[in-house]
Amino acid sequence: MTNSDLEVSPTLPTAEEEDRFWALVEQAWAGLGPEQAVLRRALVDRDPAHDDGYAMDRWLDPFVAELRRLSTELPRAELVALDRVVERKLYDIDRADIHEITDGSDDGFLYARGHIVALGREFYEAVKANPVTAVPDAGCEGFCYLFSHLHHERFGDWPDTGSGISRESCTNPAGWADA
Repeated sequence: MTNSDLEVSPTLPTAEEEDRFWALVEQAWAGLGPEQAVLRRALVDRDPAHDDGYAMDRWLDPFVAELRRLSTELPRAELVALDRVVERKLYDIDRADIHEITDGSDDGFLYARGHIVALGREFYEAVKANPVTAVPDAGCEGFCYLFSHLHHERFGDWPDTGSGISRESCTNPAGWADA
């Protein structure tokens, strides 16, 4: 048996897990009423040179609270799967070009990436494709570890996502290759 036989492939989120995650994010936003939908759409369409993008700030804490409420009774496996999706989404946008727009320390950049993911799939994909879409100095700290904290509260341990990656800043080598 070789060392490569002992290596375990990282667990990636499935398409179903990602769809469930994005649906839950949208459900949480929908629970806050229609105004936030208009503002989130405007973030995607705005001209970052002429719009600071901070209209969503007052909605972030209520969003996190609603997402927490919707997720509190989820079973262990689903919390792990949701945490794995968050971890992957944060990792995939752990890039120097996005950091250049959002700025921030290591923690600040994590929270900026949390902001990007928390605003939903459309905004996430827009920033991933064109980092200038990101909002400078914005953050959503409470979102970054929401599912892992719920898992810990309910089951007494931290979820093992099996991903082999970290959501922490500057850990995605591909995102920092030219930095």
